[in-house]
Amino acid sequence: MSFPLPRPRRPQLPQHRKRNIQCGQGAVRAVRFTARGSYCLTCGRDKSLKLWNPHRGSELSSYQGHGHEVLDAAGSYDNSHICSCGADKTVALWDVATGQVLRKYRGHAGKVNSVQFNAEGTVIVSGSIDSSVRCWDCRSRRSDPIQVLDEATDGISSVGLSDHEILSGSVDGHIRRYDLRMGQLYSDYVGSPITSVCFTKDAQCTLIASLDSTLRLLDKDTGELLGEYRGHQSTMYRLDCVLSEQDTHVGCASEDGHVYLWDLVEGSLACKLPVGHSVVQSISFHPTSPCLLAAIEGQIQLWTEEPIEEM
Repeated sequence: MSFPLPRPRRPQLPQHRKRNIQCGQGAVRAVRFTARGSYCLTCGRDKSLKLWNPHRGSELSSYQGHGHEVLDAAGSYDNSHICSCGADKTVALWDVATGQVLRKYRGHAGKVNSVQFNAEGTVIVSGSIDSSVRCWDCRSRRSDPIQVLDEATDGISSVGLSDHEILSGSVDGHIRRYDLRMGQLYSDYVGSPITSVCFTKDAQCTLIASLDSTLRLLDKDTGELLGEYRGHQSTMYRLDCVLSEQDTHVGCASEDGHVYLWDLVEGSLACKLPVGHSVVQSISFHPTSPCLLAAIEGQIQLWTEEPIEEM
Protein backbone atom coordinates (compact mmCIF):
# COMPACT_ATOMS: atom_id res chain seq x y z
CA MET A 1 0.00 0.00 0.00
CA SER A 2 1.41 3.39 -0.99
CA PHE A 3 0.82 6.54 0.99
CA PRO A 4 0.26 9.95 -0.59
CA LEU A 5 3.14 12.37 -0.48
CA PRO A 6 2.81 15.07 2.16
CA ARG A 7 1.36 18.32 0.94
CA PRO A 8 4.12 20.87 0.26
CA ARG A 9 4.48 23.41 3.01
CA ARG A 10 2.96 26.76 2.16
CA PRO A 11 5.67 29.41 1.79
CA GLN A 12 6.09 31.40 4.99
CA LEU A 13 7.06 35.04 5.35
CA PRO A 14 9.18 36.76 8.00
CA GLN A 15 6.46 38.81 9.71
CA HIS A 16 7.78 38.94 13.28
CA ARG A 17 10.58 41.17 14.51
CA LYS A 18 12.81 38.87 16.53
CA ARG A 19 15.81 41.05 17.32
CA ASN A 20 17.15 44.61 17.15
CA ILE A 21 20.92 44.97 16.98
CA GLN A 22 22.61 48.31 17.56
CA CYS A 23 25.67 48.15 15.33
CA GLY A 24 27.72 51.11 16.60
CA GLN A 25 28.83 52.03 13.07
CA GLY A 26 26.94 55.24 12.52
CA ALA A 27 24.41 54.74 9.72
CA VAL A 28 24.43 51.17 8.38
CA ARG A 29 24.78 51.42 4.60
CA ALA A 30 24.22 47.74 3.79
CA VAL A 31 23.41 44.45 5.50
CA ARG A 32 24.13 41.10 3.84
CA PHE A 33 23.63 37.49 4.87
CA THR A 34 26.71 35.40 4.12
CA ALA A 35 26.43 32.61 1.54
CA ARG A 36 25.25 29.97 4.04
CA GLY A 37 23.12 32.31 6.11
CA SER A 38 24.80 31.66 9.46
CA TYR A 39 26.25 35.15 9.72
CA CYS A 40 25.73 38.61 8.32
CA LEU A 41 27.85 41.61 7.37
CA THR A 42 27.12 45.25 8.10
CA CYS A 43 28.72 48.17 6.28
CA GLY A 44 29.10 51.36 8.28
CA ARG A 45 29.32 55.04 7.68
CA ASP A 46 32.20 55.04 10.21
CA LYS A 47 34.44 53.19 7.65
CA SER A 48 34.04 49.83 9.41
CA LEU A 49 32.82 46.42 8.29
CA LYS A 50 31.43 44.04 10.92
CA LEU A 51 30.60 40.33 11.03
CA TRP A 52 27.65 39.25 13.20
CA ASN A 53 25.71 36.25 14.35
CA PRO A 54 22.30 37.92 13.89
CA HIS A 55 20.41 35.00 15.43
CA ARG A 56 22.16 35.62 18.77
CA GLY A 57 22.74 39.34 18.29
CA SER A 58 26.48 39.00 18.85
CA GLU A 59 29.32 40.81 17.09
CA LEU A 60 32.04 38.41 15.93
CA SER A 61 34.62 40.63 14.22
CA SER A 62 35.25 44.19 13.11
CA TYR A 63 37.32 45.01 10.04
CA GLN A 64 39.01 48.38 9.61
CA GLY A 65 40.79 49.33 6.42
CA HIS A 66 38.65 51.52 4.22
CA GLY A 67 39.40 55.22 4.07
CA HIS A 68 35.75 56.21 3.80
CA GLU A 69 32.30 54.75 4.45
CA VAL A 70 31.76 51.12 3.41
CA LEU A 71 28.91 50.71 0.91
CA ASP A 72 28.62 46.97 0.22
CA ALA A 73 30.11 43.60 1.16
CA ALA A 74 29.77 39.90 0.38
CA GLY A 75 31.04 36.63 1.82
CA SER A 76 32.58 33.76 -0.11
CA TYR A 77 30.74 30.42 -0.36
CA ASP A 78 32.90 28.83 2.36
CA ASN A 79 32.85 31.86 4.72
CA SER A 80 36.65 32.14 4.56
CA HIS A 81 36.82 35.49 2.78
CA ILE A 82 34.93 38.76 2.58
CA CYS A 83 34.97 41.37 -0.14
CA SER A 84 33.92 44.95 0.47
CA CYS A 85 33.79 48.27 -1.33
CA GLY A 86 33.35 51.88 -0.39
CA ALA A 87 33.39 55.57 -1.11
CA ASP A 88 37.21 55.49 -1.06
CA LYS A 89 37.07 53.98 -4.61
CA THR A 90 38.61 50.68 -3.48
CA VAL A 91 37.62 47.02 -3.35
CA ALA A 92 39.08 45.01 -0.45
CA LEU A 93 39.57 41.27 0.05
CA TRP A 94 39.62 40.17 3.72
CA ASP A 95 40.66 37.01 5.51
CA VAL A 96 37.86 36.19 7.95
CA ALA A 97 40.03 34.29 10.43
CA THR A 98 42.73 36.93 10.87
CA GLY A 99 40.72 40.06 10.06
CA GLN A 100 43.50 41.23 7.77
CA VAL A 101 43.22 42.84 4.34
CA LEU A 102 44.74 40.38 1.90
CA ARG A 103 44.51 42.68 -1.08
CA LYS A 104 43.19 46.08 -2.10
CA TYR A 105 42.10 46.71 -5.65
CA ARG A 106 42.29 50.24 -7.01
CA GLY A 107 41.17 51.22 -10.48
CA HIS A 108 37.71 52.68 -10.14
CA ALA A 109 37.52 56.44 -10.62
CA GLY A 110 34.62 56.93 -8.22
CA LYS A 111 32.94 55.36 -5.22
CA VAL A 112 32.19 51.65 -5.57
CA ASN A 113 28.53 50.84 -4.89
CA SER A 114 28.31 47.06 -5.20
CA VAL A 115 30.47 43.91 -4.93
CA GLN A 116 29.86 40.19 -5.43
CA PHE A 117 31.94 37.00 -5.39
CA ASN A 118 31.56 34.44 -8.15
CA ALA A 119 30.37 30.98 -7.06
CA GLU A 120 33.90 29.66 -6.50
CA GLY A 121 35.06 32.74 -4.58
CA THR A 122 37.93 33.30 -7.02
CA VAL A 123 36.71 36.49 -8.71
CA ILE A 124 35.23 39.68 -7.29
CA VAL A 125 32.91 41.76 -9.47
CA SER A 126 32.43 45.41 -8.57
CA GLY A 127 30.21 48.21 -9.89
CA SER A 128 31.06 51.88 -9.51
CA ILE A 129 29.69 55.36 -9.98
CA ASP A 130 32.37 55.69 -12.67
CA SER A 131 30.02 53.74 -15.01
CA SER A 132 32.15 50.59 -15.08
CA VAL A 133 31.94 46.99 -13.86
CA ARG A 134 35.34 45.49 -13.06
CA CYS A 135 36.41 41.90 -12.40
CA TRP A 136 39.31 41.15 -10.02
CA ASP A 137 41.21 37.86 -9.71
CA CYS A 138 41.48 36.91 -6.02
CA ARG A 139 44.19 34.32 -6.70
CA SER A 140 46.57 36.72 -8.39
CA ARG A 141 48.74 39.36 -6.77
CA ARG A 142 48.05 41.71 -9.66
CA SER A 143 46.07 44.78 -8.64
CA ASP A 144 44.63 45.58 -12.08
CA PRO A 145 41.28 44.12 -13.19
CA ILE A 146 41.12 41.09 -15.45
CA GLN A 147 38.13 42.58 -17.26
CA VAL A 148 36.47 45.99 -17.52
CA LEU A 149 32.85 46.32 -18.71
CA ASP A 150 32.23 49.99 -19.49
CA GLU A 151 29.15 50.06 -21.74
CA ALA A 152 27.05 52.02 -19.20
CA THR A 153 26.67 55.77 -19.71
CA ASP A 154 26.05 56.55 -16.04
CA GLY A 155 26.93 55.11 -12.65
CA ILE A 156 26.51 51.43 -11.77
CA SER A 157 24.30 51.03 -8.71
CA SER A 158 24.13 47.24 -8.39
CA VAL A 159 25.64 44.01 -9.72
CA GLY A 160 24.43 40.42 -9.59
CA LEU A 161 26.01 37.12 -10.65
CA SER A 162 24.91 33.71 -11.87
CA ASP A 163 27.30 30.86 -12.71
CA HIS A 164 28.34 32.44 -16.04
CA GLU A 165 26.61 35.82 -16.23
CA ILE A 166 27.08 39.29 -14.79
CA LEU A 167 24.05 41.51 -14.26
CA SER A 168 24.41 45.26 -13.80
CA GLY A 169 21.92 48.02 -13.08
CA SER A 170 22.76 51.59 -13.99
CA VAL A 171 21.50 55.09 -13.32
CA ASP A 172 21.14 55.41 -17.12
CA GLY A 173 18.02 53.22 -16.81
CA HIS A 174 19.50 50.14 -18.47
CA ILE A 175 19.92 46.65 -17.07
CA ARG A 176 22.81 44.88 -18.81
CA ARG A 177 23.51 41.16 -18.80
CA TYR A 178 26.92 39.89 -19.84
CA ASP A 179 27.01 36.24 -20.92
CA LEU A 180 30.64 35.32 -20.32
CA ARG A 181 30.41 31.94 -22.06
CA MET A 182 29.04 33.36 -25.29
CA GLY A 183 30.75 36.74 -25.09
CA GLN A 184 27.42 38.51 -25.56
CA LEU A 185 25.87 41.63 -24.05
CA TYR A 186 22.10 41.96 -23.63
CA SER A 187 20.48 45.23 -22.58
CA ASP A 188 16.96 46.22 -21.53
CA TYR A 189 15.80 49.79 -20.95
CA VAL A 190 13.57 50.45 -17.94
CA GLY A 191 13.29 54.23 -18.28
CA SER A 192 14.11 55.13 -14.68
CA PRO A 193 17.42 55.02 -12.75
CA ILE A 194 17.98 51.49 -11.44
CA THR A 195 18.90 51.02 -7.78
CA SER A 196 19.13 47.24 -7.38
CA VAL A 197 19.20 44.07 -9.49
CA CYS A 198 19.26 40.33 -8.80
CA PHE A 199 18.70 36.96 -10.47
CA THR A 200 16.02 34.49 -9.43
CA LYS A 201 17.38 31.27 -7.95
CA ASP A 202 17.04 29.43 -11.29
CA ALA A 203 18.70 32.39 -13.09
CA GLN A 204 15.85 32.52 -15.62
CA CYS A 205 14.47 35.90 -14.55
CA THR A 206 15.81 39.19 -13.23
CA LEU A 207 14.31 41.47 -10.59
CA ILE A 208 14.90 45.22 -10.91
CA ALA A 209 14.21 48.11 -8.52
CA SER A 210 14.15 51.66 -9.86
CA LEU A 211 13.50 55.21 -8.74
CA ASP A 212 9.94 55.28 -10.09
CA SER A 213 8.82 53.25 -7.04
CA THR A 214 8.40 50.10 -9.11
CA LEU A 215 9.86 46.60 -9.03
CA ARG A 216 9.93 44.74 -12.34
CA LEU A 217 10.36 41.03 -13.01
CA LEU A 218 11.79 40.36 -16.48
CA ASP A 219 12.32 37.18 -18.44
CA LYS A 220 16.09 36.99 -18.75
CA ASP A 221 16.23 35.77 -22.35
CA THR A 222 13.41 37.75 -23.97
CA GLY A 223 13.23 40.84 -21.76
CA GLU A 224 9.47 40.29 -21.43
CA LEU A 225 7.88 42.02 -18.45
CA LEU A 226 6.45 39.25 -16.26
CA GLY A 227 5.34 41.31 -13.29
CA GLU A 228 5.27 44.76 -11.71
CA TYR A 229 5.11 45.48 -7.98
CA ARG A 230 4.15 48.85 -6.51
CA GLY A 231 3.19 50.43 -3.20
CA HIS A 232 6.57 51.28 -1.69
CA GLN A 233 8.40 54.60 -1.97
CA SER A 234 11.66 54.80 -3.91
CA THR A 235 12.42 58.16 -5.47
CA MET A 236 15.73 59.36 -3.98
CA TYR A 237 17.82 56.55 -2.44
CA ARG A 238 19.58 53.43 -3.67
CA LEU A 239 17.39 50.72 -2.10
CA ASP A 240 17.67 46.93 -2.27
CA CYS A 241 15.29 44.46 -3.88
CA VAL A 242 15.32 40.76 -2.92
CA LEU A 243 13.70 37.41 -3.65
CA SER A 244 12.57 35.01 -0.93
CA GLU A 245 14.41 31.73 -0.37
CA GLN A 246 11.95 29.83 -2.61
CA ASP A 247 11.43 32.61 -5.18
CA THR A 248 7.77 32.80 -4.15
CA HIS A 249 7.90 36.44 -3.06
CA VAL A 250 9.74 39.61 -4.03
CA GLY A 251 10.67 42.34 -1.58
CA CYS A 252 11.97 45.87 -1.49
CA ALA A 253 13.16 48.40 1.05
CA SER A 254 11.22 51.65 1.16
CA GLU A 255 11.75 55.30 2.03
CA ASP A 256 8.66 55.26 4.28
CA GLY A 257 10.29 53.02 6.91
CA HIS A 258 8.78 49.72 5.76
CA VAL A 259 9.80 46.60 3.89
CA TYR A 260 7.26 45.46 1.31
CA LEU A 261 6.80 41.83 0.23
CA TRP A 262 4.65 40.81 -2.74
CA ASP A 263 3.50 37.47 -4.11
CA LEU A 264 5.70 36.91 -7.17
CA VAL A 265 3.00 35.34 -9.36
CA GLU A 266 -0.12 37.22 -8.26
CA GLY A 267 1.58 40.57 -7.76
CA SER A 268 -0.47 41.21 -4.63
CA LEU A 269 1.03 42.74 -1.50
CA ALA A 270 1.63 39.89 0.94
CA CYS A 271 2.86 41.88 3.93
CA LYS A 272 4.36 45.21 4.97
CA LEU A 273 6.94 45.18 7.77
CA PRO A 274 7.06 48.30 9.99
CA VAL A 275 10.83 48.66 10.43
CA GLY A 276 11.01 52.30 11.61
CA HIS A 277 10.34 55.94 10.85
CA SER A 278 13.09 56.68 8.34
CA VAL A 279 14.50 55.20 5.15
CA VAL A 280 15.19 51.46 5.24
CA GLN A 281 18.73 51.55 3.86
CA SER A 282 19.18 47.87 3.02
CA ILE A 283 17.59 44.42 3.24
CA SER A 284 18.84 40.85 2.83
CA PHE A 285 16.87 37.59 2.59
CA HIS A 286 18.26 34.40 4.13
CA PRO A 287 19.39 31.96 1.38
CA THR A 288 17.41 28.96 2.70
CA SER A 289 14.95 30.13 5.40
CA PRO A 290 12.06 32.61 5.67
CA CYS A 291 14.24 35.13 7.49
CA LEU A 292 15.03 38.74 6.60
CA LEU A 293 17.46 41.41 7.78
CA ALA A 294 16.69 45.11 7.49
CA ALA A 295 19.03 48.04 8.15
CA ILE A 296 17.70 51.38 9.32
CA GLU A 297 19.80 54.23 10.71
CA GLY A 298 22.39 52.64 13.06
CA GLN A 299 20.73 49.27 13.63
CA ILE A 300 19.70 46.07 11.92
CA GLN A 301 16.56 44.07 12.60
CA LEU A 302 16.06 40.34 12.25
CA TRP A 303 12.58 39.28 11.07
CA THR A 304 11.46 35.63 11.17
CA GLU A 305 8.31 33.61 10.49
CA GLU A 306 7.74 32.78 14.16
CA PRO A 307 7.13 35.23 16.99
CA ILE A 308 9.45 35.37 19.97
CA GLU A 309 8.61 32.74 22.55
CA GLU A 310 7.68 34.23 25.91
CA MET A 311 9.81 33.04 28.85
